Amino acid sequence: MSSTTFDFSRWPPTLTDTQIESLTLHGTTYALFNGLTYLPPGTTQPPSPSSAIHAPISLLPSPVPRSLFVAVQQLQSAYNVLYSRIAMDDDFLDKVMGAVEGAGKVDDFTGTLWRGWKDIRDEGIMQVSAPAFLEPLHLGLFRSDYLLHTGEEDGKLSFKQVEFNTISSSFGALSERAASMHRYLQALTNYYGVSSHLKPENFPANDSTKGLAEGLAEAHNAYGVSSAYILFVVQQNERNVFDQRWLEYELLQRHGIRAIRQTFEELATSATIDSSTRALRITIPSTLSPSGSDSSIEISAVYLRAGYTPSDYPTPTHFATRFTLERSRAVKCPTIPLQLAGGKKVQEVLSRPGMVERFVGETNARELRRTWMRMWSLDDSNLPIPLTCSATPRSANEPNGTTLARALANSLVLKPQREGGGNNVYKNDIPLFLETLPLQEREAWIAMELIVPPRGVGSYLVRAGTTGNNRSDSNGGGKRNKIVRAETVSELGIYGWSLFSRETGVRERGDVGWLMRTKGVESNEGGLAAGFSVLDSVVLVDE
Repeated sequence: MSSTTFDFSRWPPTLTDTQIESLTLHGTTYALFNGLTYLPPGTTQPPSPSSAIHAPISLLPSPVPRSLFVAVQQLQSAYNVLYSRIAMDDDFLDKVMGAVEGAGKVDDFTGTLWRGWKDIRDEGIMQVSAPAFLEPLHLGLFRSDYLLHTGEEDGKLSFKQVEFNTISSSFGALSERAASMHRYLQALTNYYGVSSHLKPENFPANDSTKGLAEGLAEAHNAYGVSSAYILFVVQQNERNVFDQRWLEYELLQRHGIRAIRQTFEELATSATIDSSTRALRITIPSTLSPSGSDSSIEISAVYLRAGYTPSDYPTPTHFATRFTLERSRAVKCPTIPLQLAGGKKVQEVLSRPGMVERFVGETNARELRRTWMRMWSLDDSNLPIPLTCSATPRSANEPNGTTLARALANSLVLKPQREGGGNNVYKNDIPLFLETLPLQEREAWIAMELIVPPRGVGSYLVRAGTTGNNRSDSNGGGKRNKIVRAETVSELGIYGWSLFSRETGVRERGDVGWLMRTKGVESNEGGLAAGFSVLDSVVLVDE
C-alpha cells in the first residue's frame, strides 16, 4: 500500500455561506425523503413513529486513495474466512475468551456468554435431532473498520484496522443512502465546481443493502423452510430503526422473505423450541399475523441487532433468552462463538507470531498483518521492555504489558471486550485508569498503538434538531440544523458475509458494500449510534 500525492490538508474545498446553505437544504431534504433517517430523541416504542429526523451527515464526501480503497475491499474475503474458522475452533476460543482460562475469567459479560455456550455444548444439543441439523449454520454479517495511517518514518499512507465486527455490524443501509445523497448533490450542483475530484467516476458504488440482505437470504434458503420468517432481535426504543427496516424491505421485495422484530423482553415469553426438531417458533399477536389471529411462526434465521453490550442483558432472564435462541436450529447471526471471535482479546492474540497463520496460511496472513497496528495484553508478563523506554513497574507484581502501556500512554488506546462505542480509554486518561484497574481484570484489556490519520483534513458536518450559534437553517418542527466546519478523521468500514459450519465449510462474499463515518478530531470514539460521528461517503483520489 503506497502513498498519495493528494494534499489532505486542503480538503474540503472552500464553500461560500450561500453554497453551504444550499447544499444543506438539498442534502437534508434528500435524506428525509429517502430514509436516511433516525427516530427523534425521546421516541418510545412500540407506538407507531409519527416523525423522523435526518441522520447526521457530511455535506461533501471524504477523500480516499483509490488503490488503498480497492486493497481493503479485496482483503475482506480473507477476513471473512479468518473469523469463520476462529468461530469453529472451540479450543482456541475456550483458551482466549473462556471463563476458565481466557478473558471471560475476569470479564463477567464475556464469561457469562461463554458459560452459556459451554453448557449448550455439554448438553449435546447438536446430537439430538436429524443428521441434517447436527450443527446449525453460522451466519456472519461482518464489517472490518479502518483508518488511514501516516507512516512515522516515510510518511506513506496505508489503511490500518481499528476492529473487526462480528455482531450488529450496523449502518449498511444508511451508508448506501449517504453515498447516494452525495451523488445526488454532485449531479444537481456539480458542487459548484470547487474541486476537480468531485466528479461521478470518483464516487464508488455502494450496494450494501442488497449485499447484507443477500447474506440473510442465503441463510434463510439454507434452512429450507420457505414460509419461515427471519427474526430481528432489536433493542428497546431503538432510534436507528430505519437502517434495520431497509434490510427488512429488501428481504421482502427482492427475496420474498418476511421478517419479525422482537426484543429480548418479548422473546422471553414468545419464543419456544420444538423438542423433536429444535425449530425456533415465535408467538405473534394478531396485529402482526397474516392470518389476522394470534399464531406461531417458524424462524429460519436470527439476526441480532442487540446483545452486544451488557446493558442488553439487565437480568438473568435476558441471558437465558439468548441461550434459548442459541439452542435452536435456526441460523444465528451471530452464534455465541462468532460473537466471541470478534472480541478485542482475539484481535490481540492473532497479532502474536504464528497465530493468524494457523487459520489462513502464510500468504493471506502476511496481507492481513499489514493492516494491523502493534497491540498487546495488559497482563503480559513476558513482553520485553525496550531499552529506550523509561518504563518502571509500579510493583513487583505489575505485568510488563501494564508497565509499557503506562510509559507509552500518549500513543495508545486501551480496549475492553465491548462493542458499540464509548468503551475505550485514550492517551492522557490511561495512567489514572491503570491506577484504578484491578490487577486481576487486566487480562480482559488490550493496548493498541494509535493510528495516525492525515492531518488537516476537514469536512462540513450537519446534525438535525440542534440549536446554537453556528450556521443553521430550518428543519421541520421548528428546530434547526447545526452546520460545523471542523478538522476531521474518517473511518472506512468494508462489509462482507459468511455462511459456514464444520459440515459445509465456509461460503462467503467479500466487499458487499462499505460505510464511511466522519468525526471531529477532538472525539476519540467513532460510534454513530452513540452520537460521535456523522454518515459520510467516499470520493476516490488518484496517487
